[in-house]
Amino acid sequence: MRGTFFNSGSTLSIGTFFSLMIVGLSASLSGALSARPAAKHVPADVAGQVVELSPVGSLFAAFLGFNPLRTLLGPSGVLHSLPKANVDTLTGHSVFPQLISGSLHDGLVLVFLTSAGMMIVGAVSSWWAGGRFLVEDEPR
Repeated sequence: MRGTFFNSGSTLSIGTFFSLMIVGLSASLSGALSARPAAKHVPADVAGQVVELSPVGSLFAAFLGFNPLRTLLGPSGVLHSLPKANVDTLTGHSVFPQLISGSLHDGLVLVFLTSAGMMIVGAVSSWWAGGRFLVEDEPR
């Protein structure tokens, strides 16, 4: 039973905390994603395609070390019209993590605050449970 509850609880907590992470990430992700491409002279309509990137996709792209900006901007032909320095910056390894770092921080704050609240509820519940419980293996 202990193993079953442990596995069920682990699965439930991963689902809960990833969901909270996505909620926190999506709150400020669109503003963060539109800032850098616009600064590198990407037209507003094409930068709007970057803004539509899914929070789940951007989270896992960051975990995997993948920069989706080349894939998102490539079909529009914008990368061929920009200076090479701007293209290298936009498609490099450091730009995408910098773009989503603030949004990722917002998601982590939400997750950790929720965890702290759950910990406090657990501690209070444990305190109200009373004294020490002893389990005897064999009846006397």
